[in-house]
Amino acid sequence: MQYLGLGRPTLLLLAILTGVAGAAQEEGGEPPLNVLWIIGEDLGPELGCYGTPEARTPNLDRLAAEGVRFTRAFSPSPVCSPSRSGFMTGMYPIAIGAHNHRSHRDDGHRLPEGVRVITDWLRPAGVFTANLRDLTGEKGERFLRGTGKRDWNFHYEGEPFDGSRWSELSENQPFYAQVNFPETHRGGSWDRAHEHVDAPADPSAVVVPPYYPDHELVRADWAQYLNAVMALDRKVGYVLRRLEEDGLADRTVVFFFGDHGRAMVRGKQWPYDSGLRVPLIARWPEGVAPPAGFEPGSVDGRLVSLLDVSATTLAICGVDKPARMQGRVLFGPSAGPVRACVFGGRDRGDETLFRIRTARDARYRYLRNFMPERPFLQLNRYKEWSYPVLGLMRRLHAAGELDPVQARIFAPRRPAEELYDLEADPWETVNLAGSPEHREVLERLRAALDGWIEACDDRGRVPEPPEVLEHWERTMEKNYGERLRKRAEKEAGDGQ
Repeated sequence: MQYLGLGRPTLLLLAILTGVAGAAQEEGGEPPLNVLWIIGEDLGPELGCYGTPEARTPNLDRLAAEGVRFTRAFSPSPVCSPSRSGFMTGMYPIAIGAHNHRSHRDDGHRLPEGVRVITDWLRPAGVFTANLRDLTGEKGERFLRGTGKRDWNFHYEGEPFDGSRWSELSENQPFYAQVNFPETHRGGSWDRAHEHVDAPADPSAVVVPPYYPDHELVRADWAQYLNAVMALDRKVGYVLRRLEEDGLADRTVVFFFGDHGRAMVRGKQWPYDSGLRVPLIARWPEGVAPPAGFEPGSVDGRLVSLLDVSATTLAICGVDKPARMQGRVLFGPSAGPVRACVFGGRDRGDETLFRIRTARDARYRYLRNFMPERPFLQLNRYKEWSYPVLGLMRRLHAAGELDPVQARIFAPRRPAEELYDLEADPWETVNLAGSPEHREVLERLRAALDGWIEACDDRGRVPEPPEVLEHWERTMEKNYGERLRKRAEKEAGDGQ
């Protein structure tokens, strides 16, 4: 049942009549809380409060100091549309047919029975929902707008949100709102990020992963990523100030997180920690007693999926977790058990076809490559155009100037299994799948992954029709093919 285009009084009456009213209708209790999600795109845990000194993020550091900072939070997918399909439903993308990047938009594919986007659980309970674009209440500075990004891999009829303007929130409480910021997504906002920070990152001081060459282009690219992180922090500061100025801070729970990992070579679209691990910070309003399990100013090392933010948001808003929802409530009397593993995977991304599944416990990550015959660097025109380090590494590899760790991504095949010790090897460079000393770990995580695949009825076991891949091959060639050829010709001419 959809609840579209209804005014708040009608929603409240409908909630009472249908018997699903949550905390907003409780008599004699505290007024219900609001929930605000602040989402950074393509963002790993490269913040000051997570130990990246070149990223000066005072607003997020303060949010963490006042709330809970999660150190093992993960997206269910390392690319936006499957991940967003996941955390907007509280379901693993492979369980709802949303695992292929940018799929099912126009073919009528709907969510399974008993699965909804969370706004369709919240609105019947009298909660106003918003995907914020206009933050200023007027035209304001373009820099301060939200993108309104949805990017879901299923068909949705109607409008899933009630509003899009910050000015609507004060008069429509309780509310659930999200605001999406693009700074850390490659593109115009990334390119201009250094213009919005007082002290840009110093390329000579940044720490880059060992699977990149120590080259000035690599350092400059990483420094610009950190500039984008700092520009994002400025926006977060603006939002937090608006909560205070509008009298909303004392009734609003804030979640800050990235939709998946950083947009770098061997990051975005790759289900390692670099593509799946995200910052997650939750702040409870000061003066409101926090639920059991929430300790302001603490660091939480539990394994957490972004699906858990969805389930926890419903609980805060007084809505019981739906029976099918795979997210777990993090705090309070309905908190779920601590996860022993978090899971994720990737499938088709644009024109690039893989099927990879991964299980990660507190120390180890296990990956299973269902298409090991395919090279790591299958053609992806978007990345070839957008990631300057990728072109650099191709040139250095051709010249024999990469070390074995850096050259590994040019292997013609992938291992069928990978296992990494994140304590000893945080960059995931030493594959332990063949190590006799790690046999027990391998078998344990193998079994955990098998159980997850079966429990989810992994839709990735059925390939997409070949015409889908053909469509994306044509689309990406149209979007990037000629530009890439012209760039290659220019580089060849410059090298003569």
